[in-house]
Amino acid sequence: MSDDWDTVTKIGSKVSGGGSGPRETVIKGKSALNAAVRSGADISTEKKFSSANAADKGTEGQRLTKVDRSDDVVATQKNDTKVLEAIKKRRTEEGFKMTQAQLAQKCAVNANDIKNLESGQSAKNQQLLNKVCRVLKISSKTGEPLADKPAKK
Repeated sequence: MSDDWDTVTKIGSKVSGGGSGPRETVIKGKSALNAAVRSGADISTEKKFSSANAADKGTEGQRLTKVDRSDDVVATQKNDTKVLEAIKKRRTEEGFKMTQAQLAQKCAVNANDIKNLESGQSAKNQQLLNKVCRVLKISSKTGEPLADKPAKK
């Protein structure tokens, strides 16, 4: 029991020596992965998002990384209200006049999705927005009507 009084317990992130186990390393390449498996090491995988292809795939990966690292509540992305108003207006215009159910059928989606999109209650769904804008012939970025392009000869 007298030994317990002589030992020192260090608490904190800067504790060195004999910590909780081996240091975490990142394995690059299949051969290194196979060697780690053969040695019986603990292996875990993690999905990482990089911004290398941000121009091709948008910034959703960056946003997910921000959400993952944040301790606070991060608000969901919403659609631009100007575009949503343009969708409502265009759907009721002459030549495009249709109900939400008819628009949903043309876009091959659920009628509730169109209702939530127009009301602004749904989270940003770029695929749905693109489908609706393609059917209504408006820009998905600005909400402006697209001019009909003449057919190529």
